Amino acid sequence: MTGSEYPGLDTDKPNGPAVAVLLAAGIGIFVMGVLTTLDQAVDGIHTFLDGFDGDYGVGPLAGKTILGSAAFFLAWALFGVMWRRKEVNERRMFVTGLVLGILGAILMFPPVFEAFA
Repeated sequence: MTGSEYPGLDTDKPNGPAVAVLLAAGIGIFVMGVLTTLDQAVDGIHTFLDGFDGDYGVGPLAGKTILGSAAFFLAWALFGVMWRRKEVNERRMFVTGLVLGILGAILMFPPVFEAFA
């Protein structure tokens, strides 16, 4: 694809901000998985995560979701700024984000996190 084939298409933009979202998604999922496992394993973490509930009845799920989302947005902002004008190896960052996401998902499976209870 070139700009001449598609008027208005700018193919010279760096891919850094887009790649940042791939890695940030994996980080957010991984943080949720780690928090899910720690919630079962450590009473202090369970109490801390339960504090995000705000009397809505969801318990520590609110803390896991809030902190996982915060990790995603923070990582996206950080890497987006760092890679704003850079070309980043998208395959490597995709694989890294995918591996983090898979590990996070595994940590959220009941047989896994209940093993730490």
